Amino acid sequence: RAYGTKNGINGKLYSLPGYTGDVWEFNPLTGELKKYYSLSEKEKVHYAGGAIAPNGDIYAIPDGTPVFPNEPVLTVKAPLNQAQIIETAILCMLNGAMEHATGARRIVEAAPEGVTVMEFGARRADGEGAAIDSSIYGIMAGCIGTSNVMAADMLNMKAIGTMAHSFIESFDTELEAFITFAKINPNNCMLLVDTYDTLRSGIPNAIRAFEYLRDNGMNINNIGIRIDSGDLAYLSKKARKMLDEAGFSQAKICLSNGLNANTIESLISQGAKFDVLGVGDNISKPEGRMGCVYKEVALDVDGKLIPKIKVSEDAIKITNPGFKKLYRAYDNASGYAIADILTLQGEKISRENLLIVSPVDYLKSKTIDNFTLVELQKEIFKDGKLVYEDPSIIEKKEYCDKQMKTLYPEVRRINMPHIYPVSGTENYIELKRKLILEHKNKIKK
Repeated sequence: RAYGTKNGINGKLYSLPGYTGDVWEFNPLTGELKKYYSLSEKEKVHYAGGAIAPNGDIYAIPDGTPVFPNEPVLTVKAPLNQAQIIETAILCMLNGAMEHATGARRIVEAAPEGVTVMEFGARRADGEGAAIDSSIYGIMAGCIGTSNVMAADMLNMKAIGTMAHSFIESFDTELEAFITFAKINPNNCMLLVDTYDTLRSGIPNAIRAFEYLRDNGMNINNIGIRIDSGDLAYLSKKARKMLDEAGFSQAKICLSNGLNANTIESLISQGAKFDVLGVGDNISKPEGRMGCVYKEVALDVDGKLIPKIKVSEDAIKITNPGFKKLYRAYDNASGYAIADILTLQGEKISRENLLIVSPVDYLKSKTIDNFTLVELQKEIFKDGKLVYEDPSIIEKKEYCDKQMKTLYPEVRRINMPHIYPVSGTENYIELKRKLILEHKNKIKK
């Protein structure tokens, strides 16, 4: 993956056991905050050394922002025992949410201009909670809606979809099923045509059902078919020809059946005809997994934050030390993002001819100019109190769409994408090199 789609601020936000001893569930859709577990006094002493105090800060990149490997998407600044006790909750929240959102966004990016994506993944999810999460995060990442009735209701949206094979099988004939469905849903008449034989039965009967609507003066502006099996490229081209010849050029074609970003690109290259995609498996259980980790990067010693580092034989696993800032540089001429930049806290950054260096390979460096810097992380918790006003899922969806357009097409492409640079200033890279050398010298001694 060239990028991930930041997600996880919404959903379960814990007031953190290390702060208050209580675990809370916050529903950003209703604004309800409900306590569902309290640590006993004995547990408080065991888990937090008795030091329960609401005095930690959390910073995070807003949901919907494209993010890249080796950069901090969330920062916790708190007493060590408090920061440690929330590690699993933080990683669970981030990895799960970003996995669904990134899977959905890759599919949205693969779809041609004007083709929309419906989220169908609840049945493949790992339990009820994951089904709700994947549907909501799929919409945040760009899907137009979901077939998940509960998730849609939580978002104050109407669930969307087509029809089930079981509905068709419940009638004596496919045509009877189609006409019945058309009568019930004249404003959303998307007929599933692959129950028996797509070309010889399904599409001809769909055309007859559309003719019924037309001949009875009913709406034929929201009609279409869905193909859920077989050679989707071949069948969609045949379907388009049959629908057009029958006078229903307005009928849309929806394709489904285990689609992912690569199969969508393959359909496009084969000249497949489609207007809508129904995608489930690869949003609720996408290919690949998020690998967010949670590492100590600084420690307060006598009121001063001392940078800390984890060293590894694998360069990519050497942590980026220190309590730092992360900026995104945008080219003023094109508006595209050109690099994410790690800096020291309080560091003055040149706005002209800025030299940036890879924190993984110091030989990779470049100078940028004519750019604008935007700090990426926002304050979420201040002194243990939630201070961030979380946007709605629809607002996050609009934000995500806008943010993705700031990436060069070469970064967004599905196969062999351009590697977006995550770099550091000279001062920051020098700090990292210094800490690595210090640890190597300690080992030699």
